[in-house]
Amino acid sequence: MSELRSIRREAIPRALAKAERYRLLNEPWEAESICRDVLSTDPENQEALVTLLLSLTDQFGRRAAVGVNQAREVLSRLQGGYERDYYSGVICERWGKVQLRSGTPGHIAYGWFREAMECFEKAIAKSPPQNEDAALRWNACLRLMQENDSLKPHPEDGSFDAGFGDEVPGR
Repeated sequence: MSELRSIRREAIPRALAKAERYRLLNEPWEAESICRDVLSTDPENQEALVTLLLSLTDQFGRRAAVGVNQAREVLSRLQGGYERDYYSGVICERWGKVQLRSGTPGHIAYGWFREAMECFEKAIAKSPPQNEDAALRWNACLRLMQENDSLKPHPEDGSFDAGFGDEVPGR
């Protein structure tokens, strides 16, 4: 079998732009492949790690080999605390959506959305003033839960709901 070809460092910006386009074209496997090529040349490239993480979460529910653990492995390589909290929330939110679509009992998806909201809340506390991404994701999770009657805590465990009001957490 042939060996993978390496890419030059100078080609990384163009490769990352191409990976983003593949994600936008709903071809996350291609984006994943490009990010892995970039990371073989520049293992700590944060943009490639974020794009890889997002391309993996884009594949949740599509490829059996891609799940939360693979995304969390990439997450552990992110350097900033805000980024780790925010993308941890993204992983949980997207996995919760897959659970919701797959017909898993609502309390399981609910738990994933609540975990996502906890991560987003941590990220909100660390986000710079011009970045409200975590608050936007927190709000989207809450709206989804409010609009979907199946998203409720397990009847025997009301503890998931404790401490969450209807307002976005303050800074």
